[in-house]
Amino acid sequence: MSTMSFAYAGLIGGMSSVFAQQTVPLCQPPTAGEYLLLVVSPTADNQKQLRSALPPELKTINCKYLNETVTRIGGFNKIDDANRWARYVSNIVGLSAIITTRPTTPDVQPQPQPQQQAQLQQPQQTVNYNPQALGEGYAVLVDYYNRPELVNSVQQVVGGNVGFVSYGQRPYLLAVYTTNQTEAYNTLQKLNNGGFVASIVDSRKVILLRSTVRL
Repeated sequence: MSTMSFAYAGLIGGMSSVFAQQTVPLCQPPTAGEYLLLVVSPTADNQKQLRSALPPELKTINCKYLNETVTRIGGFNKIDDANRWARYVSNIVGLSAIITTRPTTPDVQPQPQPQQQAQLQQPQQTVNYNPQALGEGYAVLVDYYNRPELVNSVQQVVGGNVGFVSYGQRPYLLAVYTTNQTEAYNTLQKLNNGGFVASIVDSRKVILLRSTVRL
């Protein structure tokens, strides 16, 4: 009886170890001035295919980003390099990628913890509430944290109106929605140079809440 108990305990311990290994950690943010590539890869086959297509010198890790399993590829100091690998992944592997960055001289508050996100203030809206999914293309999102006054600053950088969207169940300012990849990456670089935390994402996964916002 004692032997069976030990065997059962060993089996449970082994299963617990397997489950622990399968736990996907949260993605670490990019360092200051780094462009980070996050490839949406929810299945083991996706991850295996991606690893086989990438050179070994590119460091990859599987992690969670906005409730999605992604492969984190870091170490890019230039947006052109991140852009090139994003196109490569899309064309060769057929997986969509998110590019995000952190400004070298950040002037925004640290990212709020999940329990604080529900308390984020929403910028004043200028149109009626009519949520709808964006179409195919690229969306450049800005994390505005708890500072609606960033709307005017983002407008100055992009030279136009700023929208309000939801992505991964979190609110963002929509700096640009476009089907022009060059325009999207140029906007991301402008925002990064202006000290904003911005990302390029697949616009089909973005829900437009307001087409225009103002203070």
